[in-house]
Amino acid sequence: MFLTNQDVVELTEWRRGLHRMPDVSGEEARTAETVAALLASTGADRIVTGLGGHGVAGIYEGREPGPTVMVRAELDGLPIQEISDVPHRSAVPGKAHLCGHDGHMAILAALARGLGRRRPQRGRAVLMFQPAEEDGSGAAAVVEDPKFREIAPDFAFALHNLPGMPLGKAALIEGPVSCASRGMRIALMGKTAHASMPEFGLSPADAVAKLMPALTGLGRGGPLDEGFAMVTVTHARVGEPAFGIAPGYAEIWATLRTLTDAGMEGLVSRAEALAADVAREQGLGLEIAYRDVFRHCENAPEAVAHLRRALDAEAVPWDRGDLPMRPSEDFGRFGDGACAAMFFLGAGEKHPSLHNPDYDFPDDLIAIGARVFMRTLRDMLG
Repeated sequence: MFLTNQDVVELTEWRRGLHRMPDVSGEEARTAETVAALLASTGADRIVTGLGGHGVAGIYEGREPGPTVMVRAELDGLPIQEISDVPHRSAVPGKAHLCGHDGHMAILAALARGLGRRRPQRGRAVLMFQPAEEDGSGAAAVVEDPKFREIAPDFAFALHNLPGMPLGKAALIEGPVSCASRGMRIALMGKTAHASMPEFGLSPADAVAKLMPALTGLGRGGPLDEGFAMVTVTHARVGEPAFGIAPGYAEIWATLRTLTDAGMEGLVSRAEALAADVAREQGLGLEIAYRDVFRHCENAPEAVAHLRRALDAEAVPWDRGDLPMRPSEDFGRFGDGACAAMFFLGAGEKHPSLHNPDYDFPDDLIAIGARVFMRTLRDMLG
């Protein structure tokens, strides 16, 4: 074990400090400063800041040539009010670390301590703290940042804690592990009228009534195979909250979800064609926009093999669990230029679910996750 008991105590308190002061996507300046200070305290050979926004990377150089191996954590919390009664609950109204990113950062902080005490023999170890994971924009911004070219990992690894699995048990598979998804906003433009004379306007109400079930009908879930598709209507509004105005504008928000990026292309085409047909039929203007765009995560066999060896060496039980999973993860972008894989670490079978207002990261996972990643780094870099 490369961590001392004192390390575990201090890293736990560091994690709880992050939990008290969360930042949401795109606003992680304070968290990034805390991370950079931690990396500096371990003597990182280089600290890169401002990656894709507030991203931070700590680089630990080996003495000999070798691969660059990156381990990623996330900086951001969520815009949700925490209701937990733990002493370290969020002190920021309406914001909280309810997905465990504070714990993922603590795992990388543990790696930083270990790498600071003993550098890799060869290659480079990179600890990447990514911004804006929750809205799907962060990884793309990091990868497109010119500073990322200086990192250019050959391998990339990540984990996510997962309530519903036994505490400390891991899940890992090759191939797709989490779905592609994106938020689709459909805007329908007509013409308002007096509520007593709606015939003089052009209401989008009938179009909304047709589109909502039709969109859902494009994908109702089912087995997580290549044909999996799901459309969830998450929000809709028609007109203004007034009794004297017949509506002239409407919006429908829907989340599109498929197992793979290729499947997403087909689902997007079908959803756009449906919206266009209904708008044309009703004589309405149409605008479509997307946000929260997540690629699917694909675990490369070679990267999975490294994680399997590390899990076995550290006696961490694992199987395929319930993978692949419906939720999306922003880590998939890093697989474009690196041999990448992520695994999932159980947070407890009865632990509050991710994004629940009473969720809190289990501190016992800090040492377990750090052991697996450090074993991976030592096996690959010496």
